[in-house]
Amino acid sequence: MATVTASAPRALPGGLLKHRAVQKLLLLALAAAILVPLANAQWASGSWPASLTVDLTKPLTSASNWIIDNRDSNPLFLYFFGYISNAVVISVRAVYLVLLAAGWAGVTAIGALVAWRVAGIRLALGTAAAFLACGLLGMWVPTMQTLALMVVAVLVSVVVGVVLGLAAGLSDRLDRGLRPVLDTMQVLPAYAYLLPVVLVFGMGVPAAVLATVVYAAPPMARLTALGLQGADKEVLEAVDSLGATAPQRLLTARIPLARKELLLGLNQTIMMALSMAVIASVIGAGGLGDRVYQALASVDVGAALAAGIPIVLLAVVLDRVTGAAGEQAGEEPGSLRPWLYAAAAAVAVALAGRLAGRLDWPDSWTFNIAEPVNRAVDWMTAHLYSGVPVVGGTADWAGHFTTWVLNPVRSGLQSLPWWSVLLVVAALAWLIGTWRTALTAVLAMAAIGVLGVWQPSLDTLSQVLAAVAVTLVLGFAIGIAAARSDRFERALRPVLDVFQTMPQFVYLIPVVALFGVGRAPAAAAAVVYALPAVVRITTQGLRQVDPAALESARSLGATPAQQLRQVQLPLARPALLLAVNQGVVLVLAVVVIGGLVGGGALGYDTVFGLAQGDLATGLVAGAAIVCLGLMLDRVTQPTERRAKKGA
Repeated sequence: MATVTASAPRALPGGLLKHRAVQKLLLLALAAAILVPLANAQWASGSWPASLTVDLTKPLTSASNWIIDNRDSNPLFLYFFGYISNAVVISVRAVYLVLLAAGWAGVTAIGALVAWRVAGIRLALGTAAAFLACGLLGMWVPTMQTLALMVVAVLVSVVVGVVLGLAAGLSDRLDRGLRPVLDTMQVLPAYAYLLPVVLVFGMGVPAAVLATVVYAAPPMARLTALGLQGADKEVLEAVDSLGATAPQRLLTARIPLARKELLLGLNQTIMMALSMAVIASVIGAGGLGDRVYQALASVDVGAALAAGIPIVLLAVVLDRVTGAAGEQAGEEPGSLRPWLYAAAAAVAVALAGRLAGRLDWPDSWTFNIAEPVNRAVDWMTAHLYSGVPVVGGTADWAGHFTTWVLNPVRSGLQSLPWWSVLLVVAALAWLIGTWRTALTAVLAMAAIGVLGVWQPSLDTLSQVLAAVAVTLVLGFAIGIAAARSDRFERALRPVLDVFQTMPQFVYLIPVVALFGVGRAPAAAAAVVYALPAVVRITTQGLRQVDPAALESARSLGATPAQQLRQVQLPLARPALLLAVNQGVVLVLAVVVIGGLVGGGALGYDTVFGLAQGDLATGLVAGAAIVCLGLMLDRVTQPTERRAKKGA
């Protein structure tokens, strides 16, 4: 060790110059020395030049007016979109009527028996308890409305995703062509999907279902393609040697080998569809999401929570059942007889409820939690909202966070010359990736200026950066603690499971109760939404560090803190960078929805455009959100991960 330390100064300069990151920094310094004076002389002001903007208001308004004027007369709408809309309405209504015909007892029995066959008695009891809780809270009918919409949306999403995944998995050219489309669809926050769909289909269930399909199909497509591309080569060669045709090879080998990825894709599609189905309540989807939206609009936290709890329970049940099915994907299929017995039992329960005249949930069996919750909120407002000695109240925290963090970050970003922002983006993207990465990030950021929403985009960016900073500090700290303690990790797991399955919309309920409305509550909701992913990835990355490296550090007398700083964190760098990337993308998704609770900036423009039917405002804001998400994804995405994705 002493010899290495002594020789280090002589080897340091040459080693540094050969380091790729140092070479990039030197080139960036040279470029900045040349470009900064030129840019400052040409564009001294910080605002994006008006001469470099393109006003899309007139063409988008014209397009919006044409759609509205021709929606009831043009053959494209009457005989194509109209048939799609009617098919969606009929399908959702048919599923809803089947659920009502089965009655609360039949639906509960079906859910519990499916969970029992997939994952055992504990999940079956939990599923039954979840459905019964929906009824006890007085939300049985809205739950069935949401479930009916979910069934149709998930079926269509799976079909679309599997078709796209098959095409991408069997053709490298199609895979390369679909990848940027799927990337854009996944980066675009859910709220931005709604406006163009509403313009074509109007307010109501068809628009909600189709927006959900567009949002939920990409993970099914990605995982289907991944499963087909990762099929065992030896098995495929054996099938080829038996003279199987291409369709036979697909049906008998590729798809069965990709069964686990297909079930994982189903799980992800269901969770994203539920999230979007709740958000789509703002365009007339009805169900639980509509109850939450109406309650948030009137700041009725009790009513919002009464509808939010069934959403969480539904999400947890669907996640557990489909997750358990994915874990059993590699096992031999069992006998069909237990499934037939379970189906017979479910039908018997449904018929018994129908004969007894108990299809609807009894009103006397409901419990109104809105009043006690609102009393608790009133108490919190009176005692915790402000005036708490020493620590201050939640309103004080929100005000301090806005004054000391959000406002300075926003002012700092908006005061920077626009070209300096582009240079910083290019430098960060190039340091962590390649010149193609930097070019993509710069073009995405420049597109925001061209769209004419530079200032509100920097406002949204300031909220994202502030929320990401808090998320990473908390996420890394909790993740490190979970990686070092099995007991703490086990206790934390169910909490993270619940937070990860909650739809984005539901996070707004507690933050409005605690912090009121404004930019700070929007940032707080984003932190809570993104935190579980950061904690999980950090914990997994630290636990996967090579045990031999840790043992070597211990043998040299390193303390636990030294092992963490000098061994675990450096070796877990790819996982930590992935945690940063996921934290940024997830924070952006909720900061935009924060426009509903006073977040302002691009989120407000999107909400305003949707509420007023203003395609120009809403679509431009949505496009800016896509560009911002693409830039942040490229700036924070590890090179190793990008190489695996082929980006």
